[in-house]
Amino acid sequence: MAANQSAIEVNDLRKSYGGLDAVRGIDFRVRQGEIYGLLGPNGAGKTSTVEILEGYRRRTSGEVRVLGFDPNDRPRELRARVGIVLQNSGIYNHVKVAEVVAHFAHFYPHPRDVDEVIELAGLGEKRDERARHLSGGQRRRLDLALALIGDPELIFLDEPTTGFDPAARRSAWQTIRSLRDLGKTVLLTTHYLDEAQELADRVAIIKGGRILAEGSPAELGVGGGSRYRIAYANGNGEPIVVQTDNPTSVLHELTTAAIARGEQLRSLSVTRPSLEDVYLELTADA
Repeated sequence: MAANQSAIEVNDLRKSYGGLDAVRGIDFRVRQGEIYGLLGPNGAGKTSTVEILEGYRRRTSGEVRVLGFDPNDRPRELRARVGIVLQNSGIYNHVKVAEVVAHFAHFYPHPRDVDEVIELAGLGEKRDERARHLSGGQRRRLDLALALIGDPELIFLDEPTTGFDPAARRSAWQTIRSLRDLGKTVLLTTHYLDEAQELADRVAIIKGGRILAEGSPAELGVGGGSRYRIAYANGNGEPIVVQTDNPTSVLHELTTAAIARGEQLRSLSVTRPSLEDVYLELTADA
């Protein structure tokens, strides 16, 4: 695949279940080699969208291409080039880590080295441990190893750090970043907004089966409007908050007026909304 091609292209995707429209005509493109986040509350249409892309669910209408293929057809070549980390897995408890990774390697035409994948997933010290003795976070690492063993071009990560403690999450983030460094494309779904902020090159926020906003975490502004929040306390100690697209001009006006009055702008701060702020504003119920 050429560097300028899309790994995923979605045009007017729709999915209905009886009278329920779960996905209502969404469009997005995932570039090769980027980490793209799909964010939204439960029932937003994320799972239906991802399952259609993975080939596990048939769409009602629209056009979808994954690595140049229609996932509806579930072609063998596509399945060999994709890795998937599901929300829940069903690994036999009595199997050792190295055994199950080696077993899955036989399913692919050009698998990665088993020991290399185990190390990449952070399970080097657990390679001879049986699955039933792994912690919840370690089992998710094993899920990741199984998704990587086929040396896929595209990896679907569905809530990959659920059950991780903070240190394990940070370590997993580094592993996911290393996938981008290897030239892999990652489609990430997560309910951890800080995770998306740290990892995703671009995100799409979905609610009610529609995409409400798309862009890099740094580009998105609250409600598409003001992007900076200036907070300070006036001369009476009352908190004041100003939202603006032009913080330089506002700060100049505020400081000039304060100097003229012989006052200080106490507790002055200038911040931009986090991805979590954006998400909560866009997905809030009316």
